[in-house]
Amino acid sequence: MEPIAVTLRKENLEEHQSSYRQIMKATSLFGGVQIFNIIITIIRTKLIAVLLGPIGMGIAGLFNETINLIKGFTGFGLGTSAIKNIAAANASGNIKRVEEVVSVFKKMVWATGLLGFVVTLILSSKLSQLAFGNTTYTLSFILLSITLLVGQLSTGQSVILQGMRQLNYLAQSGMIGSVLGFLASIPLYYFFGKNGIVPAIIVTSFATLLLTWFYSRKVKVKKVFVTIEKTITEGKSMLSLGFMLSLSGLITQGTSYLVRIYISNKGGLADVGLYNAGFAIINSYVGLIFTAMSTDYYPRLSGVAYNNKKASKEINQQAEIALIIISPILCVFLVYINWAVVLLYSNKFVAVNEMIHWAALGIYFKAASWAIGYLLLAKGASKIFFWSELASNVYLLILNIAGYYYYGLTGLGISFIIAYFIYLIQMIILTKHLYDFKFQSEFVLLFIIQFILGLACFVVIKTTNGLISYVIGSFIIVASLLYSIYEMNKRVGLRAFLKRFKK
Repeated sequence: MEPIAVTLRKENLEEHQSSYRQIMKATSLFGGVQIFNIIITIIRTKLIAVLLGPIGMGIAGLFNETINLIKGFTGFGLGTSAIKNIAAANASGNIKRVEEVVSVFKKMVWATGLLGFVVTLILSSKLSQLAFGNTTYTLSFILLSITLLVGQLSTGQSVILQGMRQLNYLAQSGMIGSVLGFLASIPLYYFFGKNGIVPAIIVTSFATLLLTWFYSRKVKVKKVFVTIEKTITEGKSMLSLGFMLSLSGLITQGTSYLVRIYISNKGGLADVGLYNAGFAIINSYVGLIFTAMSTDYYPRLSGVAYNNKKASKEINQQAEIALIIISPILCVFLVYINWAVVLLYSNKFVAVNEMIHWAALGIYFKAASWAIGYLLLAKGASKIFFWSELASNVYLLILNIAGYYYYGLTGLGISFIIAYFIYLIQMIILTKHLYDFKFQSEFVLLFIIQFILGLACFVVIKTTNGLISYVIGSFIIVASLLYSIYEMNKRVGLRAFLKRFKK
């Protein structure tokens, strides 16, 4: 027989690894979905870049930003806040409780969706004036108003799937929705050019609604009658956090919107298109890890948020996995961004290369701060979250405007890394004071080594040219990858994880 101490160590190791394996399994599932979506996005973006050019992408960007701004204002943050309510009800095992929460949530989704529709319809002329400086696009915004209702209904269906932890259905919905949106929008761009932008947005929103509705029906939750008093009580719980989220979301969207308006006025629509293209690479392609992880991370963290020690452990583990996965990807983009931009867009977009170089370094700080930021949501600390986001958006806006004013598009990349460095310090201080959170030494060492490797790629690209930069940079990429594999194996036992994942 094994000594008791040896048995306990094995059990502790297995428990330790199981936490990381759960993170990795969810990340693998939605990482696969994101990779698939990105392949579709790459093809679609490449075609759009060729068919519409920077100006067309700038117009599309302003339409989307305006619609997202209205959605952030009228959606009351239900797409995030309600996940906590539904996940908690589901975890309780009380079917009646789940039915009540979902029924109330659906009513609120319809109400907020209709509000967005009406607001966009009424303000269509003002929105055209604000976004483009004239009323030429008033009819476009009238047509786009329906996407506020459709989009909110889609969000509602996705929230139910996520809150009920139906991750497979959510993944399938995302994958098929990407294909349908692609197949529907590209012909519109091809035949109608810039005039196809608005129809493409509308068609894509309906395709997303169709898929989320189809899969949410597979979740057997009865529609039950809920009294007005119960609706108000339950709805207040969702809206208390959701209202602050909507305000912070509005501020975030507003900040992004003001930056684009400033770029449009000072540099023109072409620069708006370049800015959109550059940050699409950073947020969509490099940032796929955050999207993949957040689907399971938020409800999981909410389940242990009552215990500061457990929450701290969850955050550290999530931050470690995020950094392990994303670091080699950042190195690849730092070294081969010239090729990536031409592949993803065209030669017309190479002006964003310098901006992306700086912004890629900022993703290291974003990975750490992103993991901490969910703690405030999981705790339901809506007011603290709001003021924290307000402060960060104020200095982000100031840094973006200053960066573009002095250094153009490159300055926007510099402002990105500075803003996320400040934000990381802000979140560390805030959560340490409120919840006694701190990063463990394992994460700190991992962060330092991977950031140095990323910084080395940055320096190589800036100080060397041609084949030499690619050769040296490739060696650093391999070093980052091998180190990530080594660290991942320590945490999950890769061989055992792969065997279990296949089952």
